Parts: sequence; structure tokens; C-alpha cells
Amino acid sequence: MKDWKPQPYRRIAQELGVSDAVLRSALAASEAVVAVHPKLPPVLTLKHLSRLSGVGYMDLRRYVSREDPHTYKVFCIRKRPQPDGRIRFREICVPEHSLCDVQQWIVRHILVHGRPHSASTAFAPGAKLIDAVQPHCGSRWIIKLDVRRFFESISEISVYNVFRSLGYQPLVSFELARICTRIGSDKTWLSKTRRWRRKAPLHVAAIRNYSAKQLGYLAQGAPTSPMIANLVMRAADAEISALSEPFGITYTRYADDLTFSTNSAHFDRTTASALIRKVYQTLGRFGLQPNLAKTQVVSPRARKVVLGLLADGVSPRLTREFKGKLRMHLHYLEHVDVGPIKHAQRRGFSAVAGLRNHLLGLAAYAIQIEPEYGYAVKARLMAVHWPIIY
Repeated sequence: MKDWKPQPYRRIAQELGVSDAVLRSALAASEAVVAVHPKLPPVLTLKHLSRLSGVGYMDLRRYVSREDPHTYKVFCIRKRPQPDGRIRFREICVPEHSLCDVQQWIVRHILVHGRPHSASTAFAPGAKLIDAVQPHCGSRWIIKLDVRRFFESISEISVYNVFRSLGYQPLVSFELARICTRIGSDKTWLSKTRRWRRKAPLHVAAIRNYSAKQLGYLAQGAPTSPMIANLVMRAADAEISALSEPFGITYTRYADDLTFSTNSAHFDRTTASALIRKVYQTLGRFGLQPNLAKTQVVSPRARKVVLGLLADGVSPRLTREFKGKLRMHLHYLEHVDVGPIKHAQRRGFSAVAGLRNHLLGLAAYAIQIEPEYGYAVKARLMAVHWPIIY
């Protein structure tokens, strides 16, 4: 999209007979947006968004007014079991086709120009996992924290504030926030919390069709959620970075994973506990809850793993467990009595193609971390005698 210029607006407005007052308001709203970033596209109304994104106006009205509760397909995927063996699931919400289209447009043309805090190392153009781990390599102490229900803890009010900070007018920011959030069912934990209930009565709403009893939240699975979460967390990241400095701590955040590290010889578990308490307090002020079971203090002699990568050397490395899993897959794929079809069945894949794509994805991940090893694994996978129809 080209940078916005006021001249075409004036020319077309004059041709259409638009009043000077309306034109001045439109130009002022547009200039407020491009003042934040010259490549941000002005969005003046919901119908204007419809023209820009190619998504029907009535569909956008339906999303903003929360008329249809079935705009997302919700399913659960199995997570790694807890230490006590209890099985856990993650809820994934996939937006319907036209909603996904407008969300992707918002990502490509609006959110990509937002600036998250420097401590944020995920969901940004050019962001790589290895870059998130590198600052902590070779550290004596590492502290790892996790945020519970990260995306679901970010309300549409916070999302509204993100679009306002990008220069968009209040009504447009509200409509964009509604498009980027969803309301869960009455059975979800959100509906039972006062924080997620509208405080003002519905009849005082300026636009009755937009009134709703329950606040929306970021859906895990929507294309807009990761970048919005980073922008919402900008203030929290700044505060956590500031409180980390007196401790001589390096702080980074990869989505809901917070990592702290230091080489200080004076750092100890007492200092670590003090830092953790302050971080918990900061998260609480931003409406976030730490996952207490996942808080971990890694001492100097302990094995250091950050975001699934070894961080005890000069640069990040793949773990022994990761390489062992790939070695197992290759053994059975290349074994004359097993091969791809039997191995896929034994590993629970419904099709050989699923196994093949999964392993090629692991090889691509390995190439980012240890290129020589990753390319060797990929070569062996490509040499496997995969069935023609798989």
C-alpha cells in the first residue's frame, strides 16, 4: 500500500460534493494516523475498512456487534502433561474465512507498523527463536516465568488502546478491537469474572447494536492476536526491564515466556526470589497471572534450557532429547521391516503425509539452530522411499 496523501481525498471530495466540514474532519483523522507512522493506512469508517480489506460491510457489522457467536471454530489440542501426569489441553480458535481475511489485512497493513518493546522477541518481522535465546547463553543464573492464559487475559479494552495509540479515532479503534477479539461461551472462566463484565448498563450505549454484556478477549489462533499481544505488553515489558536493571539482569519475553539471566557473582536465590516477587506484582497490575508451577530458577551448575534450546554455551544448541527423537524417526523410516507407512501408523498419524510434513518441519527448525546437522537430517528424510500416494 502506498503512503497516504491528502490530495486525492480533496479532489474526489470536491467531485462528490462533500462538505468542507466533513472533508476537514476526514483529513484530520487521516493525518493523526500517518503522524504515528507514514505507512499506516487511514481507516475512517467501518465501510471504509470494508473497501480497503475487500470484506463485506455487513460481515464487518456482524463481527463488531457480536451478533453471531459462531464466527470461530473452536477445538482443543493436547499439551504436554503436567508433572503429576494430568492431561492438559489448549483451546484454539480459528476465525471464519471472511473474518480471517480482514484480520490478515489488519496484520499486513496496520499491526506490522506497531513497535513492541525491545525485550519482545516473538511475533515480529524477522523474529527468530534463536535470537530470543542468544542473550541468555553462557549465563550463570537463569530465571524462567510463564503467564497463564496469556492471550485470553488481554481484553478488548487493551486492544482498543493499541489502535488508539496508532492514531485511529475512538469509534474506528473500538470496531477494530471488536474484529480482533471474541467472546467465549457462558461456561468459560472469563464469564465468571467481574473484570470481563460490562459495568455500564446496556441502554446507555451510544450505538445500541454494539452493546454487549461481556468483554471480548484475544483468541489464540486469530492471526492478529500475537502482534496485538506484543503491543499491549509494551508498557509491562518496559516496567519489567526497568526493575530488572538494578539486579544486573537481562530480560526477554517470547510470547508468554519470560526469561531473566545474569552473570553476576553476587546473585543468589534470595535475590532471585525478590526479583520474582516484583515481576509477579507487575504482571498482576496488567491483569496477568503467572503460572506458579512453571516458575524456575536455574542455578550456575544446573542444565540450562531456554525455550527448548540449550543455553549453556556461546550460542544456542539443540537438546539431546530433540536429536534423539529425530534419530528414532530416521531409524524406523530407513528400516527395511518398518518404513514410512508402518511408522506413521505406529506413531498415531492418520496419513503418511502428516508424518512427512511434521519431520520436515523439525528439520527446518534444526537448520535454524544447527545448520549442518539440520541439512543432514533433511537430506536423509528426502532420501526415504516415501509412497507415491501418501
